[in-house]
Amino acid sequence: MEAALLAVAAVFLLLHGVHLRADFPNHSPWMDWAKYTDEGWYGDAAIRYFQRGSWYVPGDFNPAAALPVWPLAESALFHFTGANVIAARSLSVTVFVLIVLAAYLLLRRSARMTAANDFATSSLAPAIAALLLAVSPFCYVFSRLAILEPMLILLTTLALLTASYVLPEGSERTLRYWAPIIGMGLILPLMVLTKTTAVFLMPAVFWMLYARRDYSLRSFVRAVWPVLLLAGVVWATYYGLVVRPRFLEDYHYLFAANAYTGITRENALSVLQDTFTDGTWIGRLFYPLALVAILVVFSLERRLLRNPVVPALLLWIAGYESFLAYHDNLQPRYYLVVAVPFILLSSIALEGLWNRRNVIAPIRHLVGVSAALALAVIAANDARHTLHYVRYPEYTFSEAAQRIRQIVTSDHKQNQLVLSISGSDLSLMTGLPSICDDFGTMELSDRVRAYHPGWYITWNEVDDDKMDALTPIYHLHRVAAFPAMDDPERNLLILYRLEPPIPNAQKRHRRKPAPQLLTTSFGQQPTVSQLTH
Repeated sequence: MEAALLAVAAVFLLLHGVHLRADFPNHSPWMDWAKYTDEGWYGDAAIRYFQRGSWYVPGDFNPAAALPVWPLAESALFHFTGANVIAARSLSVTVFVLIVLAAYLLLRRSARMTAANDFATSSLAPAIAALLLAVSPFCYVFSRLAILEPMLILLTTLALLTASYVLPEGSERTLRYWAPIIGMGLILPLMVLTKTTAVFLMPAVFWMLYARRDYSLRSFVRAVWPVLLLAGVVWATYYGLVVRPRFLEDYHYLFAANAYTGITRENALSVLQDTFTDGTWIGRLFYPLALVAILVVFSLERRLLRNPVVPALLLWIAGYESFLAYHDNLQPRYYLVVAVPFILLSSIALEGLWNRRNVIAPIRHLVGVSAALALAVIAANDARHTLHYVRYPEYTFSEAAQRIRQIVTSDHKQNQLVLSISGSDLSLMTGLPSICDDFGTMELSDRVRAYHPGWYITWNEVDDDKMDALTPIYHLHRVAAFPAMDDPERNLLILYRLEPPIPNAQKRHRRKPAPQLLTTSFGQQPTVSQLTH
């Protein structure tokens, strides 16, 4: 049975690498701005280095100053492939395959760590988890984007796996003793330098270490201090040698741009409710099953808590859900970070139900068969949706980018530098140089004067603040428009040539404000409940 489950999982993992140039699926349940911007933004340092010779553009958005791990990984690949979207997404798919492998090994390891022999080494939970991860349409669509979340998940899973090998106190101080401690000391700063929200995942890793030190606080402290010391040295070395001398403004800007929280005393309950209910992004059938699995752990199968992986996964979920509620920016991609522990926990809990020994055989068999049937239905439904995305790839954004490249490169008199919120994505897809019209340490008007872009690309319309920054310097000549993607407010990619201003031209009238209910801040998307009512 295990071999069959792993074989199916392997087939679906291979399908993740098909049609890598295709867009994020249109008309999917997940409306997320990452598909317009994040692949370029967070790999921009690598893209610029291989396309323009320097990773840093003063005054523009330079997130690599604070988050260098992903662009460094892309740079290693681009050294052989050049900077292109297929290579970047191939790297993300490879990371997801490693996530599935690490998750499988972690659950195998958990079987050996359990005090009572509740999980035999022939446990099916690891293979079930691998299958659910591989067939999940939610994991499929987001693991194929070159974004930060997959790398964060991989490093977190590796941190838990590494912590599971820490030896009890009193063990001989050999390489086997120090290797997992050194490994943790290196992985933890890499997590934070991948995505700063990794700090919300640290309790899960420390719990695993605490469990390995026999739940003794004193023994835990003696093991954790060298981990924290090494992690602090690694982070401080990067900050002191790289960030502080040259890129401190860019480092602080990333935190300033993301430092808001939408939660207040007045709306706290509704935010918590949305954070909880929007977990259905993971899967409308799977998410209720995952919640049942948690209830099972805390009620019928409390013995599962003796498996240190189970509390670690619960802390993983609770930690990141806390970040989601605090940040109150419930974009679907953020839930990818909790989808993985939910799947692992559900696999353990369902097998725990199957193996219950404290009930009579007919009831145990009935419960086990019901759990297996629910799992099979969910896996089949997820596989069907994933196969649909594989069979029907769409290329609206990709084709629009290539047509823009043809227009820009054919005009030899115009500067090819593109100004756009999606400029970094366009650079990854086309090779055109770009700067961002939204984020940056310089004001947009100053940035435009400094870099003299020749083209402006926007979605659907030119916002008033962008128009105010551009019109004193340029006349926006509309050249072409390309239908792309599926967001009703961002489904038309418009290309403008930036020409010298027309003397005595009338100022553009401001558009009538949109109704408040139709207005969203940058990056904020409707909740599941808002989309379904």
